[in-house]
Amino acid sequence: MSDQMEELRPDPAEGARDAYALDDSLRGALRQAVDMGEVAVIDALMEPLHPADIADLLEQVSAGERAAWLGLWSKGIDGEVLSELEWGLREEVIGLLPPEVVAAAVRGLDSDDVVDILEDLDDAQTAALLDALDDRDRTAVEQALAYPEETAGRLMQREVVHAPEHWTVGEMIDFLRAHKTDLPEQFYHVILTDPRMKPTGYVTLGRLLSTARKTPLREIAEDSFRVIPAMQAEDEVAYAFNQYHLISAPVVDGDGRLVGVITIDDAMNVLDEVHEEDILRLAGVGEESSLSDGVGETTRQRLPWLFVNLITAILASLVIAQFEEAISQIVALAVLMPIVASMGGNAGTQALTVAVRALATKDLTRANLMRVVTREAAVGLINGAAFALVMGVVGVVWFGSPMLGAVIAAAMVANLLVAGLAGILIPVALDRLGIDPALASGAFVTTVTDVVGFFAFLGLAVVVLL
Repeated sequence: MSDQMEELRPDPAEGARDAYALDDSLRGALRQAVDMGEVAVIDALMEPLHPADIADLLEQVSAGERAAWLGLWSKGIDGEVLSELEWGLREEVIGLLPPEVVAAAVRGLDSDDVVDILEDLDDAQTAALLDALDDRDRTAVEQALAYPEETAGRLMQREVVHAPEHWTVGEMIDFLRAHKTDLPEQFYHVILTDPRMKPTGYVTLGRLLSTARKTPLREIAEDSFRVIPAMQAEDEVAYAFNQYHLISAPVVDGDGRLVGVITIDDAMNVLDEVHEEDILRLAGVGEESSLSDGVGETTRQRLPWLFVNLITAILASLVIAQFEEAISQIVALAVLMPIVASMGGNAGTQALTVAVRALATKDLTRANLMRVVTREAAVGLINGAAFALVMGVVGVVWFGSPMLGAVIAAAMVANLLVAGLAGILIPVALDRLGIDPALASGAFVTTVTDVVGFFAFLGLAVVVLL
């Protein structure tokens, strides 16, 4: 059996091309072990893997393979694997596991990870998992669930290491050693509190261990100290961590009392989710899209945005229809007009992507808006002039008409200028109206560039050529 497992175990050297990607041979070895029903081999393959890698494997296999795998290996799964799964797949995996296995898996997790898992489950599954927790952990989780979704209260963990601000380094170290079984699995700061349990500062573990025992904790407190209101939106929390290079931050209730702590791993997960949602929204495929989604779910997510694109295409076609007679007289117009619209659409998308990203990171504000708009207008004019020269030459060489070359050149300049302005101003306007710019900007920008491109090219052609 050991020889067989060695044969099935993938060679790490083979994955040297991509150090952190799962090797294809691992999937093959796992599939073979599942087909043969060899639980010992599955255990041997999974044992050296990080929970995140196991979660990736679960996401990359088919639903049937996933069910067969978990049916053999259900007792090997733990809470860390569940917390690493994408939200949609997590519910499916939990549904495939025996209730006692799921209950045992979540008992070892911090309260923030338990809350993250419970958010994706139905009421019956949630109740069953809460019953599996001891009274202390259940109370902590229920208190976190009382906060609205996507707030700091939901994101925080209730397990906090704190100390009175008048304690010394020696007192703190003695306390940690005496209560080591009650400490969170990971923590980075000792939070200092006043008699009313309001946080007044924090001390890193590094400074705690490298400072003389008699030193008061308040003397080695960090300058980066910031508190997070429990009702603050989680994307604002992630921004604060990224902006101020925080490792952890205390969370306070409405009265300023300490109720929890948020650590950098949770904040960065939120930041990744926000960026992923923006990318998916810009593409019009839905913010909850996943490779594990079925055909029906994927269709449901994409169809509405394809319908929006259809409406914008009809609007552009209505503009073209107004120049039907001109197109019938000069066939070259039908050949060249898609070029103008396509170039405008690409330029608009470039400006749009920059604007949405800048709004998300708070780099685009009222203070610098006019400078950015002016820059995009200048870029649009310069690019428009460059491509106008190219298309002017194409018009002359291809169709032997200098005037046609002049028309498409002028239309190119106009459309790229409008595209740059629309790509900035439309997401800013939507953001001011409280509408997610990543979700709605693409359709508006595409409509503007198509309509302006066709109208400018065909309208100039009618005036100049006919």
